[in-house]
Amino acid sequence: MSINWFPGHMHKARKEIAEVMDEIDVIIEVLDARLPRSSENPLVDKLRKGKPVLKILNKSDLADPEITKEWLAHFNSLPDIQAIALTHTDKKTIQSIFARCKQMVPSRSQSGRPVRTMIMGIPNVGKSTLINTLLGRKIAKVGNEPAVTKSQKRYTTHNGLALSDTPGILWPKIEDVDSGYRLAASGAIRDTAIEHEDVALFTAKFLRDHYEKLLTERFKIKELSDIPDLMLDEIGRRRGCLKPGGIVDRNKAATLLLNELRSGKLGLISFETVAEWQEKDRLAELARLEAMSEGDESNDAD
Repeated sequence: MSINWFPGHMHKARKEIAEVMDEIDVIIEVLDARLPRSSENPLVDKLRKGKPVLKILNKSDLADPEITKEWLAHFNSLPDIQAIALTHTDKKTIQSIFARCKQMVPSRSQSGRPVRTMIMGIPNVGKSTLINTLLGRKIAKVGNEPAVTKSQKRYTTHNGLALSDTPGILWPKIEDVDSGYRLAASGAIRDTAIEHEDVALFTAKFLRDHYEKLLTERFKIKELSDIPDLMLDEIGRRRGCLKPGGIVDRNKAATLLLNELRSGKLGLISFETVAEWQEKDRLAELARLEAMSEGDESNDAD
């Protein structure tokens, strides 16, 4: 599923971020712990101008803990990057963000000046909730759907940080097919911008392949089909998502499955692993080199 979703306020936010980046010391990038790479906006790397990044794997209470550990180790092995896992109730870890940001730019913090941070991330990943917790008061608007924050805002904390909040921005086109589905399943993309049933079918297949026990136990299914359409039908029948005549209401069943996934009722689930993305990156680099080689051969022929 290729998704093109770049509302006007997101285009404006990208421009504003680029304009103020020289005034920022540390970027705090909030990711979804269930899909760290898919929720990692490539625009951040393009716009940060070498600034250090603290990656926060938020909603870690919904993710597979073993896979989250692998992602933390991966990110922490990269230069100028630190990573921590977080839930909105983990006050101790949230408070550690102040010290971590200061450690990443010691010259700034030792001068006694506030460390200027910018909080970035895709929609509906928990940026505003994090800001409210850091500030100790409800300032940023919070919602359970994407694109709540519409403009850049700045706040000052009592612990030596200056926070800039930005709207959740997606990049103009999500190239990776799996990433598009994962973002849609997690709720990062408005349901009106996607085909609900299509995303639910992807989700059902993924759960069957990787978390079959969680799926069968939650919906009390003894024998699970390997065909996504039949899986969704069975889930619909089990939960009474029926039209007159006993026909399964696919849209209702799809909504139910996605809601249970997003709320964590299905269990602790991660959509992607470090190894999977390392292989994707390897294949992408091979394809890039092959394309360059073909281009060189074409130029030689000319």
